Amino acid sequence: MGSTNKITNEIQPDLLSPPERGTRGEAVIAIFDIGKTNKKVLLFDEHYAVVYEESEQLPETTDEDGFACEDVALLTQWVKSTFDKVNSDERFHVKAVNFSAYGASFVYLNKAKEVVAPLYNYLKPFPAELQKHFYKTYGGESMVSKDTASPVLGHLNSGMQLYRLKYEKPELFAEIKYALHLPQYLCFVLSNQLHTDITSIGCHTNLWDFQEKHYHDWVKKEGIAEKFAPVLKSSAVAGYTKDKIAVGAGLHDSSSALIPYLASFHEPFILLSTGTWCITLNPFNHSQLSDLELHQDCLCYLSYEGKPVKASRLFAGYEHEQQTKRLAEHFNVHLSHYKTVEYDPKIVQILAEAKVFAKTSDDEVMIKESAFANRDLSLFKTYGQAYHQLIADLIIQQVYSTNLVLKGTKVKRIFVDGGFGRNPIFMHMLADAFKGIEVFAASVAQASALGAALAFHKNWNSRSLPTDIIELKFYAESK
Repeated sequence: MGSTNKITNEIQPDLLSPPERGTRGEAVIAIFDIGKTNKKVLLFDEHYAVVYEESEQLPETTDEDGFACEDVALLTQWVKSTFDKVNSDERFHVKAVNFSAYGASFVYLNKAKEVVAPLYNYLKPFPAELQKHFYKTYGGESMVSKDTASPVLGHLNSGMQLYRLKYEKPELFAEIKYALHLPQYLCFVLSNQLHTDITSIGCHTNLWDFQEKHYHDWVKKEGIAEKFAPVLKSSAVAGYTKDKIAVGAGLHDSSSALIPYLASFHEPFILLSTGTWCITLNPFNHSQLSDLELHQDCLCYLSYEGKPVKASRLFAGYEHEQQTKRLAEHFNVHLSHYKTVEYDPKIVQILAEAKVFAKTSDDEVMIKESAFANRDLSLFKTYGQAYHQLIADLIIQQVYSTNLVLKGTKVKRIFVDGGFGRNPIFMHMLADAFKGIEVFAASVAQASALGAALAFHKNWNSRSLPTDIIELKFYAESK
């Protein structure tokens, strides 16, 4: 199958008219949501409520260098057996199946469509000299990064995995007929069809030229583009299972998690997705990344509609975890004591009057740790005071990070999901920091899985899209 930059809705003619199935239980779509740790299958009914969920943690294997990686054979077996199980459950009538999975991961097939290499871990160190040679050959780090909206991230730039194989393992590279990102490999497992998806190509891969809207020149020059299957529109049917159930081509999980918001809100907004990383996603900022933004860990994703989504990242969830451990030890309280602390504007006022709040220049803000890491905890009379200060210091960094992708756009709303969205202190301080912008805590159950289901809506569900899939709580500015 040759390479193409054209996005197509076409599938093989013999797949266009699946026969009707017998009457069974509740109509559902099955979604495989594959994370590095947890592998899930979820069944959504026609109102997009989860009616069944199963989760598994599969042991890893190692590649030829002894580096831990996903066990493709085990994952394949689990997907097949789990799908067969839910499809044979008489309580449900599985009408479609789609996939959401982590990015920066390729599965390599030979011409017989057999897996011929490990699913290399994107955390594996990339050879420094080879990386230097690549960027020297193609115009330097700044130029390639701007063109592809991809900071220099080694194996996290998944295109670099193929580049490494070409020069370090040329025999294996020659054997590879198809390189499929993980979501599209999962599609292949159930449909035997080969496709590429724009959300997987467009997530810091070094593969896609965001200005020209096709594969970057280096991808063609190195003979890599020819190993990619045709790009299929994210909402199109990729094929059918042996039971004639419609199969989607799969989506990159970060792009998939944005779909419920894009489906629900049409005025410009920002999604701040919080966890270990706090990722600010702006689907309404289409400007090219600057050197400063790339240096500050900004990147772009492609949405399921093929539009750029500018994003910035902050390691705030991880620091919160480290600093609450420090607080627990100092104040001799339980590790989760912070969950009992209520927002207190009087404490905020005391801290402000005492000039304890950090005053940092822009180039100092985006350091790996906030100002709190170097604060003397004996200055705080109570745990509550110290915890408010921790959040205040994190907010300073978060505001800077979010502003990197907010500036120059007409965004009037910020939606915060994940752990910090359930933290009233964080939310109140964020609302005070972004005056003139409405700040909401947002809650979407199984966002990445739900996004994969919504993207496939027209292929299995005749009902209107629901309008209540996101729960919102508004946080007003302090007077």
